[in-house]
Amino acid sequence: MTAGLARPTLAAMRHDAGSYALDAPTRSGLARDRGRQETTLQVFKVLTLPALALMEITGINGTPAPNLSETGLPVTFALIGIAVGTLGAVHPVRVPAFVTTILLVTLALSSGALFSLQPFGPAICGAFLAAGAASLQLPRRNSAVVLLAALLGLTVPQITGDGHPLEILVMVSGGPIAFYAMGEVAQRSLRGQELASRLLAELEESQQARADAAALAERQRLAREMHDVLAHSLSGLVVQLEAARLLARRQGTDPETSAALERALHLGKSGLDEARRAIGMLRGDELPGPETLAALVGEFERDARVPCSFDVDGTERELSTSARLTLYRVAQEALTNVRRHAIAESVAVQLAYEPAGTRLTVEDFGSGGASAADMSRGGEGGYGITGMRERAELLGGRLGACPTERGFRVELWVPA
Repeated sequence: MTAGLARPTLAAMRHDAGSYALDAPTRSGLARDRGRQETTLQVFKVLTLPALALMEITGINGTPAPNLSETGLPVTFALIGIAVGTLGAVHPVRVPAFVTTILLVTLALSSGALFSLQPFGPAICGAFLAAGAASLQLPRRNSAVVLLAALLGLTVPQITGDGHPLEILVMVSGGPIAFYAMGEVAQRSLRGQELASRLLAELEESQQARADAAALAERQRLAREMHDVLAHSLSGLVVQLEAARLLARRQGTDPETSAALERALHLGKSGLDEARRAIGMLRGDELPGPETLAALVGEFERDARVPCSFDVDGTERELSTSARLTLYRVAQEALTNVRRHAIAESVAVQLAYEPAGTRLTVEDFGSGGASAADMSRGGEGGYGITGMRERAELLGGRLGACPTERGFRVELWVPA
């Protein structure tokens, strides 16, 4: 037997399993950084709209003015291109990457064209926005295409035409590169945050799995020890009681002694069944629940020779494991108390699924029985009503137990 060996407690094993988990400040720090970066991205998108308005208003009022003439038509197309291309920077809805790439290229080229047509206007801002938005939103290959379009849009018209001096163009072309670099840094930081968040989630999952494994190992150890000690002892007790019952029958012992041995044998078998069921619970076997109440009522009726009805009201729904087990245990304990302490003519068990919770009622009817104090004790070594009430309170429910005019009623309510 292993009962005397020193073993780590379940709490200690859980603590050891979670000892490497990241602490709360680390998680909150990652969340704050992520929030700041997302806020920065939103600010960038919001500032894009005033920049668009500035470019459009200045372009409309600039020289040459937008119209359908030979000199004004290019300005008109450039302003339309800037308005449409800005949708790629603002990104109001999720679209494929190639669509965003086309929009940002349109913004960059239109901005360069307007900068060439109206040299002293703010049209250059469009190329800057296109390069920055591309590095934030697009894969590297697509964003490189947008950056190239911004550089070409600013320099080619000036080189081929009579625009800004080359020195100014060299300085101006550094703007898209700077915006692209800032966006690339922000994007890398975002990817780092996402990777850190995924790693943290995986770490917590692995630590939880380790804790669950430790708990399962401890439960299995307890199950083995219960099997070696309690189940074996009860099995031996049942065998001895069976032998004593047969011996008393052969020797013609008085009926009261034979009846006492019969009751002791029945209690021993019930205890053995309970021990086996507890061992199965520790090993993770399927736990009893409301669906097994009918069988429990049938066993009570057969063993106690007392009529027992079972009714279910309401629509059945899924319950938590703890609630399922509590309903079964309370019904089991209440019926055990009826068999041990009451002189019942009939018993009624009712399970009601209510909107806010589930209600179980066990009530016996008879000409008399034990007092409420006797009923509350629930027999030697039993949990009794105190144990049932503790089970209910652990779930946030309540348990009532009181004598009636013809018997005793136990009523359990657990929240949904």
